[in-house]
Amino acid sequence: MKVASYACYGGPEVVQVVEQPQPEPTDNEVLIQVVASTVSAGDWRARSLVMPPGFGVFARPVFGFSGPRQRVLGMDLAGRIAAVGKRVTEWQVGDEVVAHSGMRMGCHAQYVVLRGDAVIVRKPLSLSFEAATSLVFGAGTAWAFLLKAKVTPGERVAINGASGAVGSAAVQLAKHLGAHVTAVSSQVDCVRALGADRVVDYQREDFAVDKYDVILDCVGTAPWSRVKRSLNPGGRLLLVVGRFADLFLAPWISRTTGFKMVSEPTSPSRELLTTLAGLATEGVCVPLIDEVFALEAVAEAHRRVDSGHKRGNVVLAMTDELRTGSR
Repeated sequence: MKVASYACYGGPEVVQVVEQPQPEPTDNEVLIQVVASTVSAGDWRARSLVMPPGFGVFARPVFGFSGPRQRVLGMDLAGRIAAVGKRVTEWQVGDEVVAHSGMRMGCHAQYVVLRGDAVIVRKPLSLSFEAATSLVFGAGTAWAFLLKAKVTPGERVAINGASGAVGSAAVQLAKHLGAHVTAVSSQVDCVRALGADRVVDYQREDFAVDKYDVILDCVGTAPWSRVKRSLNPGGRLLLVVGRFADLFLAPWISRTTGFKMVSEPTSPSRELLTTLAGLATEGVCVPLIDEVFALEAVAEAHRRVDSGHKRGNVVLAMTDELRTGSR
């Protein structure tokens, strides 16, 4: 089978398509034929070791000292069950599924083996494979943070970095929760089309001059020192990307200031993915797809993520059935 593999840290060019033996499931595992996966910001950081301020020292212990410990990236997939272990009863060959592999990664491959009780849910028939896989990282992260913030109808929510995978989902999900949403992005028309009540082009004005109940920072440019005066009493700062200093101080700030800082990511669960699939089916949260790249163009997919200008999700097509190109 073909996989996208990298043997050293660096730019997009270090990722190459190579052949590996197809894995075989054990009694408790399923074999999934991967149709689509995303190239996420997590893949970019693991490949490049570019980390938020203060986190650089942790990069090699996590991903590998002399080189990548896991050479096949990709934390999400949409595909079909190709084989099941004899002790697996929940899944059958041919089932269309969405899955999250977490830090074990490995989804940028034509076939993946996961435990039968892993984070795998049924793909709604109404969702394309590229849309389904795009729910996992972007919408999954956004929904987890918004739930932690307990966003209520009428609250003012600012989404910093609203055109990315997490931000574009957060705009739609915050609107679903009844919030008044300010989307911060230079991609003005794009985020306005997502349903934002107000759009702030950060190249022209500073969103932090106003007051909000919740600020969701998806890009790391809204640290506590910058936005603490932008929060209403009882306000919450949600750091999808943040400096180590802010994450370290988050518990103390939450206990002593009357504000709440949320910095701990939540790994998608079956329940969360099932909820998001339902919301996507209903049209509440439709994943924004920037571009679909063929597996052979995986370096170009990484280069698109590196650019910092993608809109929503960059999808990797692991089979020929997906049409590549802009969406």
